[in-house]
Amino acid sequence: MTHAHGYAAHSATTPLVPFSFERREPGEHDVAIDILHCGVCHSDLHTARNEWGGAVYPCVPGHEIVGTVTRVGAAVTAFAVGDTVGVGCMVDSCQRCDSCAEGLEQYCENGFTGTYDSKEQVSRANTLGGYSDHIVVNDKFVLRITHPPEQLAAVAPLLCAGITSYSPLREWKVGPGMKVGIVGLGGLGHMGVKLAAAMGAHVVLFTTSPNKVEDAKRLGATEVVVSTNPAEMKPHRNSFDFILNTVAAPHNLDAFLSLLKRDGTMTLVGAPATPHPSPGAFNLIFKRRRLAGSLIGGIAETQEMLDFCAQRGIVSDVEPIPMSGINDAYERMLRSDVKYRFVVDMSTLQPSSSS
Repeated sequence: MTHAHGYAAHSATTPLVPFSFERREPGEHDVAIDILHCGVCHSDLHTARNEWGGAVYPCVPGHEIVGTVTRVGAAVTAFAVGDTVGVGCMVDSCQRCDSCAEGLEQYCENGFTGTYDSKEQVSRANTLGGYSDHIVVNDKFVLRITHPPEQLAAVAPLLCAGITSYSPLREWKVGPGMKVGIVGLGGLGHMGVKLAAAMGAHVVLFTTSPNKVEDAKRLGATEVVVSTNPAEMKPHRNSFDFILNTVAAPHNLDAFLSLLKRDGTMTLVGAPATPHPSPGAFNLIFKRRRLAGSLIGGIAETQEMLDFCAQRGIVSDVEPIPMSGINDAYERMLRSDVKYRFVVDMSTLQPSSSS
């Protein structure tokens, strides 16, 4: 076992605090990674505060990890000590079901192992995530990063926000000549705008905040629509090939479904704590519109996304924070007071004797 330092929530109602714990020694198929940066995802807050239920404490969140390989198991051939790598939302899966065989580990029919607050495949121990100084991961779930060193903090959110946006854009074949809507300009939405624009689409950003218009255009949106303004929404009815809805709060889906062309699709990637109001059936039936969902992405697709972004110089817009600032970051995240992702600089993590 190796001694690790991190930050953990010990209950749903208490702040994250310094925490020391044990990691396993790397097995023959494992990679040990010193963590340099870890993004702060809204899922971290939901889990730490048990807003989705079932949280196990102590909980060490964090699944947007960039670091350096320090050890590799005897059977590992794809990575070497000194490599810059990433770890996203998964650290293992059953690796034998149909979904895993197709490279869709996020849909593992026996349940993938999340990077934190999830059960390991064999030991069934609870996983502890990236708000820590190092991590040990099965080599099949480690990603190669080729961005330059000065971009690594901004690469970290690609491991969740990036792939969560990229996967549905690829699945629905977004490309030149398509009109694509992105709903919401947060951590996911700002990546959706960047990626859809890089794929050649005509990108329209929908926001409830008029003060985000110029920022959305800077990120790659061709047009920006204030979705609470009926006069701005009306000209776009029946015109979209695809809409990526990133909003993680319940809202009226019909307002956006009515913007789709015949056979258009709106895909949900935001995960609200309570359900959306049900959309009207006729809004779907009369245009053969589709309402879909998408969950992160498989490992091969995540590597594809990282390579796509590296080739085009795409990273997240980030605000680096010290590890000690995580609780304040959570409160600011609730107020949407970040553009557009907090990233913890792990060099600021101070060892603690707490356990």
